[in-house]
Amino acid sequence: MLTLYDYLPSQNGWKARVLFGLLNIPYQTRLVSIFEGEGRTEAFLDLNPAGGIPVVELEDGRTIAESNAILCYAAEGTRFLPADRYRHAKVMQWLFFEQYHVEPVIGTLRYWTLTGRLELQKAMVEPKRAAALRALAALERGLRNTPFLAGDDLTIADIAVYAYGHRAADCGFDLTDYPALTAWFDRVREAIGPGYPIYLYSDDPHSAV
Repeated sequence: MLTLYDYLPSQNGWKARVLFGLLNIPYQTRLVSIFEGEGRTEAFLDLNPAGGIPVVELEDGRTIAESNAILCYAAEGTRFLPADRYRHAKVMQWLFFEQYHVEPVIGTLRYWTLTGRLELQKAMVEPKRAAALRALAALERGLRNTPFLAGDDLTIADIAVYAYGHRAADCGFDLTDYPALTAWFDRVREAIGPGYPIYLYSDDPHSAV
């Protein structure tokens, strides 16, 4: 059985939980105490040299880190990662977009907002907000003529971008001017179904440290 090293308030971990659920992949969870320094221990760095979650440990002990790499591994040969060369490339396009334009921007602003760290990072807030607005505008343009990011069906690209994208309101973004994007949020939510709760940093008492 796979082991998922996870931190529940992380939307990166949420991505893996969603795909494993959609594919009925059995796994066990090992929660990592991020704010208590567990990600910096030698034992954890042996699993992922970068020290981040999620990490998946395979049955033979090998590990895969980085959320989108985990999505690609689990989705290989399934409907969530198309075999068609063009659609496969479109999935990869949006996975790269998510890691460069969404998670480091919206994800970081969300973290600073929900943990009371905005004032500590005030020099970085406006550049991050400007970058987030560009990302939201790009998604709005990209979704005007397609139901999902890579075509007519849900793929891991949608799961990845939705993870932090749909939490933009948590860090103060008004999404009323993004009708294509918000309609896509609804389609993704319907496609993945219930059973994948969103945990907040306040659920972890150590996040305030």
